[in-house]
Amino acid sequence: MSGTVVLLVLFAALMHASWNAVVKSEGNKFLNTVVVVTSAGIIAAICLPFLTPPARESWPFLAASGVAQVIYLALVAAAYRSGDMSQAYPIMRGTAPLIVAIASGPLIGEVLSVQKWAGIALICGGVLALALESRRRAGSNRATTILALINAVVIASYTLIDGVGVRHSGAPASYTMWVFVLNAVPLFVWTMIMRPGELWPHFLKRTRLATIGGVGTLGSYGLALWAMTMAPVAAVAALRETAILFAVAISAFILKESVGPKRLAAVALIAMGAAVMRLA
Repeated sequence: MSGTVVLLVLFAALMHASWNAVVKSEGNKFLNTVVVVTSAGIIAAICLPFLTPPARESWPFLAASGVAQVIYLALVAAAYRSGDMSQAYPIMRGTAPLIVAIASGPLIGEVLSVQKWAGIALICGGVLALALESRRRAGSNRATTILALINAVVIASYTLIDGVGVRHSGAPASYTMWVFVLNAVPLFVWTMIMRPGELWPHFLKRTRLATIGGVGTLGSYGLALWAMTMAPVAAVAALRETAILFAVAISAFILKESVGPKRLAAVALIAMGAAVMRLA
C-alpha cells in the first residue's frame, strides 16, 4: 500500500475513534448515536446536489448496503442489551476484517500477499486480544459473543458491498453521501416511532456532538471507501481497525480510564500490524 493511502486510512481511524469517544462521553449513548448518524445524513443530503451522481452500476450496491446497515444497527443494539460494549465491540470489529480477507478472494478476486496477510493477522489478533481481556474482566456472556460474531459477518458483508460499489460508482464522495442518507433515514424513523419526543430535545442539547460526530463519521468512512478504490478492500478494512488503537489512547489520556499491561500488549500488536501493512 502506498504511504498516502496508509496515512489517510490511519487518519480515518483517528476520526472514527474521536467521534466514538464523544458519543461515549456525553449522556444517553443510544440517542447520541442516533444524533450522530442523523447529523451525518443531513450533511450528506446537503452535499449531494453539488456532487456528480454515482453511476447506475453502483445503485444495487447502495441498496444492499442500506439493508445491511439496518441489520447491523439492530444487531448492535441487541448485543449491547445482552452484554457490555467492551466485550461486543472488539469482537465485531476484530473478526470482520478477517472475514473480509478470507472472502475477498473468491468473491471479488483480490489476492493478498503474504505480507498483507501478516499485517491483517496482527491487527485482528490485537483487536481480538482486547475482546478477550474485556470478556475476562466483565465475565463470560455467550449470547453477547454470538450476537457480536453474527454482526461481524454483517460488517464484513457491507464492507465488501461498499468496497465493490464505490469502485463501480465513479464518484466515491457521492457514493459515500448516499450511504449515509440511506443509513440515517430508517434509524431516524425507527427512533421517532419507538422513542417519541426524545430525539429532538436531545439533538438540540447536543449540537456540538452532532457536528463533531457527523463530520467525523462521514470523513472516516468516506476516506476508507476512497482508499478501497486504491488498495485491496481487505487491507483497508483491517487497517481501519487501528481506530481501536486510537480509542485506547483517548480513553487513557483524555477520558482517564485505566489501561492495563494486557491492553497495551494488544495495542502493540495492532501497531505492528499497521507498520507491516505500510511496508506491504
